Amino acid sequence: MAEPRLRIAENQLESLEDKDAKHNYRLLLRLRERLLQAGTVEGAYMALFKGAIDVPPMFVDQLAHVILRNVLDGTEDALRLRAAELFWREQKATIRDGHVLLADLETVAMHASGNRYGSVGRLIVEAQGELGAAELDVLERANAGLYWSRESKHDTVVSLTYGRPALDAFARVIELWVSHFLDLSVKVKPIRQIEEARWAWHIGLDAESTAILNELWAGSEVDAGRMRNILALFALRFDEPAAMRPDIAGRTVYLALSAEDGVVRMKPQNLLLNLPLNEA
Repeated sequence: MAEPRLRIAENQLESLEDKDAKHNYRLLLRLRERLLQAGTVEGAYMALFKGAIDVPPMFVDQLAHVILRNVLDGTEDALRLRAAELFWREQKATIRDGHVLLADLETVAMHASGNRYGSVGRLIVEAQGELGAAELDVLERANAGLYWSRESKHDTVVSLTYGRPALDAFARVIELWVSHFLDLSVKVKPIRQIEEARWAWHIGLDAESTAILNELWAGSEVDAGRMRNILALFALRFDEPAAMRPDIAGRTVYLALSAEDGVVRMKPQNLLLNLPLNEA
C-alpha cells in the first residue's frame, strides 16, 4: 500500500507457497499494469474492450463502480445512485402484476431463505407480495431518502415499470455515462415500444437485448415468451446530429434492457462501443 507502483519480479511471485494466492496476485498485477499504462481509470476501462478481456469480470464491474462514483459525486438523487447499481451489480428481476421489480442478485441469494430481508427475497424469488406493500423497501420519490443509510447493503428494490421514477433515473445515468466518456450530449427517454418499422440503429444493454433486437431488426419472429425478457425500452437522441454517422444523422437510437433467466446482467460498455458516431 505504501508503494502502489512497486515492481514485483516473477521470482517474488513464485516464492509464494499458496497457488491460489499466486494466481490472484497475477490477476491483480495485470489490472494494475493496465491502470498504469492508461493513466486513468476510464482509459483502462475502455482499453479492456479493445481485445480479449484478460481480467476477471469482477474487476470490470469494480472499474465501472469507481467511475460512476465519480460521475455521480454530489448528486442528491438517491434513485439515480440506486439505478446506477445496474451498471455494475447483477439484478434479480421479477414481473408481478405488470410491475418490473429489480433487487440485487447477491442480496437475494443471501436472504431469500427468510431473515432480516426475507420479505424482499420472497418477493423476488417466489414472486409473492404486492408492489408497495408496507414491508417491502421499494424505492420511490417519497422514501428514496432511506437509501443513504443503506447504500452499501444493496437491500432496496427499484421498479423499472414505465412511468416510475426509477426508470427515469436510470435514463439520466445513461446520459451521464455517455457524456463522461464521449463528451457527447444525448437525451434518453423511456418508451413503451418501438414505433418505427425499420429503425436505424439499436443497442442492447445486455447480451439478451442485443440478440432480441438483432433478430427483430432482421425480420425474424421472436416468440412471446422471450419478448417478455425485455424489461425496458429507451429512445436515445443526440443533441448534435452531426456527431452521428452521416447516413443516419438525426435518427433515434433504440436501447433495450432485458433479463435472461430472470437476471439482468448489464453491459454498460455497449453504450460506449456501439453508438453510431461520426468517425470524422
